[in-house]
Amino acid sequence: MNNEKIKLVVIIAAGTGSRLKSDNGVPKPLLSLNGRSLILRVLDKFYEAGIKEAIIVTGYRSDEVQNGIISDNHPLQTKFAVNERYTMSNGLSVLAAKDLVNGRNFFLSMADHIFESSLISTLANAHLPENGLVLAVDRKLDEIYDEDDATKVLTNGDLIIDIHKELKKFNAVDTGLFACTPALFTKIEEAASKRTDGDCTLSDGVTAMTRNKQAIVCDIGSGKWQDVDTPGAVTHAEQQFFNDFKK
Repeated sequence: MNNEKIKLVVIIAAGTGSRLKSDNGVPKPLLSLNGRSLILRVLDKFYEAGIKEAIIVTGYRSDEVQNGIISDNHPLQTKFAVNERYTMSNGLSVLAAKDLVNGRNFFLSMADHIFESSLISTLANAHLPENGLVLAVDRKLDEIYDEDDATKVLTNGDLIIDIHKELKKFNAVDTGLFACTPALFTKIEEAASKRTDGDCTLSDGVTAMTRNKQAIVCDIGSGKWQDVDTPGAVTHAEQQFFNDFKK
Protein backbone atom coordinates (compact mmCIF):
# COMPACT_ATOMS: atom_id res chain seq x y z
CA MET A 1 0.00 0.00 0.00
CA ASN A 2 1.09 3.55 -0.71
CA ASN A 3 0.35 6.00 2.10
CA GLU A 4 2.27 8.99 0.75
CA LYS A 5 0.37 12.23 1.42
CA ILE A 6 -0.89 13.68 -1.86
CA LYS A 7 -0.21 17.38 -2.43
CA LEU A 8 -1.27 17.70 -6.08
CA VAL A 9 -4.57 17.66 -7.98
CA VAL A 10 -5.10 17.29 -11.72
CA ILE A 11 -8.32 18.93 -12.91
CA ILE A 12 -9.80 18.10 -16.31
CA ALA A 13 -11.29 21.21 -17.94
CA ALA A 14 -10.86 20.48 -21.65
CA GLY A 15 -14.32 19.51 -22.93
CA THR A 16 -16.69 21.50 -25.11
CA GLY A 17 -19.65 21.47 -22.71
CA SER A 18 -21.98 20.92 -25.65
CA ARG A 19 -25.03 20.06 -23.55
CA LEU A 20 -24.70 23.39 -21.74
CA LYS A 21 -24.25 25.18 -25.08
CA SER A 22 -21.02 26.73 -23.83
CA ASP A 23 -20.19 27.71 -27.44
CA ASN A 24 -22.89 30.38 -27.02
CA GLY A 25 -21.60 31.72 -23.70
CA VAL A 26 -18.66 31.29 -21.38
CA PRO A 27 -16.67 28.04 -21.59
CA LYS A 28 -18.18 25.41 -19.30
CA PRO A 29 -15.47 25.54 -16.57
CA LEU A 30 -16.20 29.26 -16.18
CA LEU A 31 -19.95 28.78 -15.82
CA SER A 32 -21.11 30.67 -12.74
CA LEU A 33 -22.91 28.77 -10.02
CA ASN A 34 -24.26 31.13 -7.36
CA GLY A 35 -21.68 33.74 -8.28
CA ARG A 36 -18.52 31.64 -8.61
CA SER A 37 -17.36 29.54 -11.55
CA LEU A 38 -17.33 25.75 -11.48
CA ILE A 39 -13.56 25.47 -11.87
CA LEU A 40 -12.87 27.98 -9.09
CA ARG A 41 -15.19 26.06 -6.77
CA VAL A 42 -13.14 22.92 -7.41
CA LEU A 43 -9.92 24.83 -6.69
CA ASP A 44 -11.49 26.26 -3.52
CA LYS A 45 -12.29 22.81 -2.16
CA PHE A 46 -8.82 21.41 -2.79
CA TYR A 47 -7.17 24.48 -1.31
CA GLU A 48 -9.33 24.10 1.81
CA ALA A 49 -8.17 20.47 1.96
CA GLY A 50 -4.53 21.56 2.09
CA ILE A 51 -3.55 20.77 -1.48
CA LYS A 52 -0.65 22.95 -2.64
CA GLU A 53 -0.61 22.55 -6.42
CA ALA A 54 -3.13 22.13 -9.24
CA ILE A 55 -2.52 21.10 -12.84
CA ILE A 56 -5.47 22.16 -14.96
CA VAL A 57 -5.88 20.52 -18.37
CA THR A 58 -7.59 22.83 -20.84
CA GLY A 59 -8.58 22.27 -24.45
CA TYR A 60 -11.71 23.88 -25.87
CA ARG A 61 -11.34 27.69 -25.75
CA SER A 62 -8.18 27.09 -23.77
CA ASP A 63 -7.00 30.69 -23.59
CA GLU A 64 -10.34 31.89 -22.20
CA VAL A 65 -10.43 29.18 -19.55
CA GLN A 66 -6.85 29.83 -18.48
CA ASN A 67 -7.35 33.61 -18.36
CA GLY A 68 -10.54 33.18 -16.34
CA ILE A 69 -8.63 31.17 -13.74
CA ILE A 70 -5.53 33.37 -13.70
CA SER A 71 -7.59 36.54 -13.20
CA ASP A 72 -8.91 35.16 -9.91
CA ASN A 73 -5.42 35.15 -8.35
CA HIS A 74 -6.34 31.93 -6.56
CA PRO A 75 -3.95 31.06 -3.69
CA LEU A 76 -3.53 27.49 -4.94
CA GLN A 77 -0.43 27.21 -7.13
CA THR A 78 -1.73 26.53 -10.64
CA LYS A 79 -0.08 25.18 -13.79
CA PHE A 80 -1.71 24.43 -17.14
CA ALA A 81 -1.48 21.62 -19.66
CA VAL A 82 -3.32 21.66 -22.98
CA ASN A 83 -5.05 18.74 -24.66
CA GLU A 84 -5.15 19.57 -28.37
CA ARG A 85 -7.32 16.47 -28.96
CA TYR A 86 -10.08 17.70 -26.65
CA THR A 87 -12.86 16.57 -29.02
CA MET A 88 -11.85 12.97 -28.28
CA SER A 89 -12.23 11.04 -25.01
CA ASN A 90 -11.27 12.25 -21.54
CA GLY A 91 -8.42 9.78 -21.12
CA LEU A 92 -6.38 11.96 -23.46
CA SER A 93 -6.91 14.93 -21.15
CA VAL A 94 -5.55 12.89 -18.26
CA LEU A 95 -2.49 11.99 -20.36
CA ALA A 96 -1.87 15.66 -21.14
CA ALA A 97 -0.93 16.19 -17.48
CA LYS A 98 1.64 13.38 -17.36
CA ASP A 99 4.81 15.45 -17.77
CA LEU A 100 3.78 18.04 -15.17
CA VAL A 101 2.77 15.33 -12.70
CA ASN A 102 6.33 14.05 -13.03
CA GLY A 103 5.93 10.71 -11.30
CA ARG A 104 3.98 11.92 -8.26
CA ASN A 105 0.76 10.59 -6.78
CA PHE A 106 -2.16 12.91 -7.41
CA PHE A 107 -5.83 13.57 -6.92
CA LEU A 108 -7.89 13.70 -10.11
CA SER A 109 -11.06 15.77 -10.46
CA MET A 110 -13.40 16.95 -13.17
CA ALA A 111 -13.85 20.73 -13.53
CA ASP A 112 -17.63 20.38 -13.82
CA HIS A 113 -18.21 18.36 -10.65
CA ILE A 114 -19.01 20.16 -7.42
CA PHE A 115 -18.75 18.41 -4.10
CA GLU A 116 -18.43 18.75 -0.36
CA SER A 117 -14.91 18.88 1.03
CA SER A 118 -15.61 15.66 2.95
CA LEU A 119 -15.14 13.75 -0.32
CA ILE A 120 -11.51 14.90 -0.52
CA SER A 121 -10.95 13.90 3.10
CA THR A 122 -12.42 10.48 2.39
CA LEU A 123 -10.01 9.98 -0.50
CA ALA A 124 -7.05 11.34 1.44
CA ASN A 125 -7.66 8.80 4.19
CA ALA A 126 -8.07 5.84 1.84
CA HIS A 127 -5.25 3.38 1.25
CA LEU A 128 -3.84 3.91 -2.24
CA PRO A 129 -2.79 0.59 -3.81
CA GLU A 130 0.72 0.30 -5.20
CA ASN A 131 0.51 1.28 -8.89
CA GLY A 132 -3.22 1.71 -8.49
CA LEU A 133 -5.99 4.16 -7.76
CA VAL A 134 -8.91 4.85 -5.47
CA LEU A 135 -12.24 6.12 -6.81
CA ALA A 136 -14.74 7.91 -4.58
CA VAL A 137 -18.14 6.36 -5.26
CA ASP A 138 -21.70 7.09 -4.25
CA ARG A 139 -23.81 4.09 -3.25
CA LYS A 140 -26.94 6.20 -2.59
CA LEU A 141 -28.41 5.13 -5.92
CA ASP A 142 -31.91 6.36 -5.11
CA GLU A 143 -30.52 9.91 -4.75
CA ILE A 144 -28.51 10.15 -8.00
CA TYR A 145 -29.63 12.95 -10.29
CA ASP A 146 -29.83 11.81 -13.95
CA GLU A 147 -28.57 8.30 -13.24
CA ASP A 148 -28.72 7.42 -16.95
CA ASP A 149 -25.87 9.84 -17.62
CA ALA A 150 -23.76 8.75 -14.65
CA THR A 151 -20.73 6.48 -14.94
CA LYS A 152 -21.73 3.25 -13.25
CA VAL A 153 -19.44 1.10 -11.14
CA LEU A 154 -19.74 -2.56 -10.20
CA THR A 155 -17.81 -3.44 -7.07
CA ASN A 156 -17.05 -6.50 -5.02
CA GLY A 157 -16.25 -5.17 -1.58
CA ASP A 158 -13.84 -2.33 -2.29
CA LEU A 159 -12.59 -3.78 -5.59
CA ILE A 160 -13.77 -2.29 -8.88
CA ILE A 161 -15.05 -5.10 -11.10
CA ASP A 162 -16.32 -2.96 -13.98
CA ILE A 163 -16.89 0.71 -14.80
CA HIS A 164 -18.83 2.19 -17.72
CA LYS A 165 -21.74 4.51 -18.43
CA GLU A 166 -23.69 1.69 -20.07
CA LEU A 167 -23.38 -0.91 -17.30
CA LYS A 168 -26.65 -2.72 -16.66
CA LYS A 169 -25.53 -4.23 -13.36
CA PHE A 170 -23.91 -1.83 -10.90
CA ASN A 171 -23.96 -0.95 -7.21
CA ALA A 172 -22.25 2.44 -7.14
CA VAL A 173 -21.75 5.61 -9.19
CA ASP A 174 -18.49 7.37 -10.06
CA THR A 175 -18.27 10.83 -8.41
CA GLY A 176 -15.43 12.01 -10.67
CA LEU A 177 -12.91 12.15 -7.82
CA PHE A 178 -9.86 9.88 -7.69
CA ALA A 179 -6.59 9.39 -5.84
CA CYS A 180 -4.07 8.04 -8.36
CA THR A 181 -0.57 6.76 -8.81
CA PRO A 182 1.29 7.60 -12.07
CA ALA A 183 0.59 4.04 -13.23
CA LEU A 184 -2.75 5.36 -14.50
CA PHE A 185 -0.92 7.13 -17.32
CA THR A 186 0.67 3.87 -18.42
CA LYS A 187 -2.67 2.07 -18.46
CA ILE A 188 -4.30 4.82 -20.52
CA GLU A 189 -1.38 4.83 -22.96
CA GLU A 190 -1.59 1.04 -23.33
CA ALA A 191 -5.34 1.18 -23.97
CA ALA A 192 -4.94 4.02 -26.49
CA SER A 193 -2.23 2.12 -28.36
CA LYS A 194 -4.74 -0.63 -29.17
CA ARG A 195 -6.91 1.76 -31.18
CA THR A 196 -6.13 3.08 -34.63
CA ASP A 197 -7.22 6.59 -33.66
CA GLY A 198 -5.28 6.56 -30.38
CA ASP A 199 -8.37 7.46 -28.38
CA CYS A 200 -9.01 6.30 -24.81
CA THR A 201 -11.39 7.05 -21.97
CA LEU A 202 -10.45 7.42 -18.33
CA SER A 203 -12.71 4.44 -17.65
CA ASP A 204 -10.58 2.37 -20.05
CA GLY A 205 -7.55 3.12 -17.91
CA VAL A 206 -9.42 2.24 -14.72
CA THR A 207 -10.68 -0.99 -16.29
CA ALA A 208 -7.12 -2.00 -17.15
CA MET A 209 -6.19 -1.56 -13.48
CA THR A 210 -9.03 -3.82 -12.33
CA ARG A 211 -7.34 -6.83 -13.92
CA ASN A 212 -4.62 -6.81 -11.27
CA LYS A 213 -6.94 -5.65 -8.47
CA GLN A 214 -5.24 -2.24 -8.45
CA ALA A 215 -8.44 -0.19 -8.68
CA ILE A 216 -10.51 0.16 -5.51
CA VAL A 217 -13.28 2.40 -4.22
CA CYS A 218 -14.05 4.40 -1.14
CA ASP A 219 -17.66 5.16 -0.25
CA ILE A 220 -18.55 8.84 0.24
CA GLY A 221 -21.31 7.90 2.69
CA SER A 222 -23.62 10.86 3.25
CA GLY A 223 -21.35 13.22 1.26
CA LYS A 224 -22.87 15.27 -1.57
CA TRP A 225 -21.66 15.88 -5.12
CA GLN A 226 -23.10 16.78 -8.50
CA ASP A 227 -21.98 16.53 -12.11
CA VAL A 228 -23.00 19.85 -13.69
CA ASP A 229 -23.32 19.15 -17.40
CA THR A 230 -26.91 20.02 -18.36
CA PRO A 231 -29.23 22.97 -17.63
CA GLY A 232 -31.24 20.69 -15.34
CA ALA A 233 -28.11 19.71 -13.44
CA VAL A 234 -27.27 23.39 -12.91
CA THR A 235 -30.66 23.96 -11.30
CA HIS A 236 -30.34 20.81 -9.21
CA ALA A 237 -26.84 21.77 -8.05
CA GLU A 238 -27.99 25.24 -7.00
CA GLN A 239 -30.80 23.69 -4.97
CA GLN A 240 -28.56 21.04 -3.38
CA PHE A 241 -25.51 23.19 -2.63
CA PHE A 242 -26.80 26.74 -2.21
CA ASN A 243 -25.96 27.04 1.47
CA ASP A 244 -22.52 25.44 1.02
CA PHE A 245 -21.49 27.42 -2.04
CA LYS A 246 -23.19 30.78 -1.66
CA LYS A 247 -20.77 33.70 -1.80
